Amino acid sequence: MRVAVVCDWLIVYAGAERVLEQILQIFPDADLFCLVDFLAPEDRGFILHKKPQTTFIQRLPLAKSRYRSYLPLMPLAIKRLDVSGYDLILSSSHAVAKGITTGPDQLHLSYVHSPMRYAWDLQRQYLQDAGLDEGIRGAMAKILLHYLRIWDKRSSNGVDYFAANSSYIAGRIAKAYGRESEVIYPPVDVEYYRMHKDKEDFYLTVSRLVPYKKVGLLAEAFNAMPEKRLVVIGDGPEFEKIKKMAKGNIKLMGYQKSEVLREMMQKAKAFVFAAEEDFGITPLEAQACGTPVIAYGRGGALETVLPLGTEKPTGIFFKEQTAESIQEAVACFEKERAVFTPESCRENALRFSAERFRESFARFVNDKIEQRQSKHL
Repeated sequence: MRVAVVCDWLIVYAGAERVLEQILQIFPDADLFCLVDFLAPEDRGFILHKKPQTTFIQRLPLAKSRYRSYLPLMPLAIKRLDVSGYDLILSSSHAVAKGITTGPDQLHLSYVHSPMRYAWDLQRQYLQDAGLDEGIRGAMAKILLHYLRIWDKRSSNGVDYFAANSSYIAGRIAKAYGRESEVIYPPVDVEYYRMHKDKEDFYLTVSRLVPYKKVGLLAEAFNAMPEKRLVVIGDGPEFEKIKKMAKGNIKLMGYQKSEVLREMMQKAKAFVFAAEEDFGITPLEAQACGTPVIAYGRGGALETVLPLGTEKPTGIFFKEQTAESIQEAVACFEKERAVFTPESCRENALRFSAERFRESFARFVNDKIEQRQSKHL
C-alpha cells in the first residue's frame, strides 16, 4: 500500500509532533504532507528528514511567524494537497489536516488531538483573548468561525475511521461530528524522563504562557502561600504579566532546554497543572520522573492522574480554576504527601509509553484495513 501521512503544520517539536514521529516510525516509507514546514535543519530527525509537500500558505508573507493568521485559508489549502495516488491516508489533526480530500477507494484514518478548538468549545475564549469579542471586527471573526465550524463538521465525512487521543476528546468528536472514535493515548518518552527519588522543596509547572493554560492563576495561588516555592518554566505572551505579579517565592525561568526541564521535573516535590487540556503530556512526563501531580480535575488529566482513594495514587485534583481551590489542593497534598511514591508515579506513566502507542496505532490501522477489505469481498 502507498501511504500518505498528513499533519497540520511543522513548526516545533511538541505533543502533536510526538504522535507524528511515532506514526512515521510505523510507516517509514510514507510520504508527508502539511500546510507549512518551517522546521530547522537540526530539528528534522523526528520526521526522518523527510521533505513534506506543503501548500501555498508556505509562500505567503510572514508565514513563518504568522501562519495562524492564515486560518481562513487553511481549509482551502488542505483540500488542494493532492494525495490521490495513495491507498492509505493517515491524518494527525488538531486543526484542518483531517479535511484532506480523499476518494471512495482510499482509506482515510484520522488521529484527532481535538476538533478545531477555535470553531467549537474554545470559540468564546479565543475571541476574548484576541480582543475580538466586540465591534465590527468581532462580528466578522464570529462569522468566520461559524464558517469554519460548518466546514469542520462537513469535512469529517471524508474520514473513514477516527482515533482520539483521550476519552475526553472522543466525547468531543461525538458531539462535534456525530462519530465514534477509538481512544489511543499519545506517547510519553518514559526512557528520557527517568525516575528520581530525591525531591527538593519546590513545586513546578511547565507550560506555554498563554491565557488558557492558567499559569497566572497558579502565580496568584502561590502569592498567597509565601512559604511555598513555585518554579515556572515556559515562555509566551503572558510572561511579563506573570513576572510583574509574581512575588519572591515564584521563580520564572522562561524557556529551557529539555535537559533542564527533565532535571527540574525530577527534583520537584509536585507538578502543578491548572489548564483544562485535551490530554496533557507534561503531567505524565512528571510522573515518569517519579513526581506526583496537582491538577485541575477536568479534561485529559482525569485519565492520566490516579487520585487519592485509588490503590496507588499519583496526584490530587482541585475542583475549580480558582486560587482558593489550588491552595486547598496544595494543603491536601502536603498532608497526604507520604502516599504518593515515585514508584507509583513511574508505574502509571509506563502505561503511556511510545512502544504501547505504536502497538495500539498499528493494531488500529490493521483492523480498519481488514474491515475495509471484508466489505469489498
